[in-house]
Amino acid sequence: MKKIPSFTIDHEKLLRGIYVSRQDVTPHGDVITTFDVRMTEPNRMSPISPDALHTIEHLSATFLRNHSEWKDRVVYWGPMGCCTGNYLILQGNLSSADIIPLMQETFRFIADFEGEIPGATPKDCGNWKFNNLKEAKAAARIFLEEILEDPKAENLVYP
Repeated sequence: MKKIPSFTIDHEKLLRGIYVSRQDVTPHGDVITTFDVRMTEPNRMSPISPDALHTIEHLSATFLRNHSEWKDRVVYWGPMGCCTGNYLILQGNLSSADIIPLMQETFRFIADFEGEIPGATPKDCGNWKFNNLKEAKAAARIFLEEILEDPKAENLVYP
């Protein structure tokens, strides 16, 4: 089988950041941009715990789908299986730099979140107890302060 493009990125050189993973054009001509929101360096930093990543998913998806400017362009937010980050899929021909303010808002929302995790009930989620708000907030704060508040070129373009 042919190797898919995301497996051709050199993960030994990949830094934390926001990267355009791919762009696709629908049959109707709409451009869909998939972002790699990489919160830890693969194979060099500890991954995010799955329960914290699950919490980040709940908080991010809720925040983004309620965002006054972006909600109608959000297609998907979800965790990577390797637990080093998330995928964000947005409608539009977008660059990493285009969404830095949105990601700053999103991760600030997570880092400062207090209260009940949205959708973390037996009725709303298939594994509702599998959450860790404390770790999610800490991981979001680190990514926000160390990467998003002053992103460099190497945090926005794949190596």
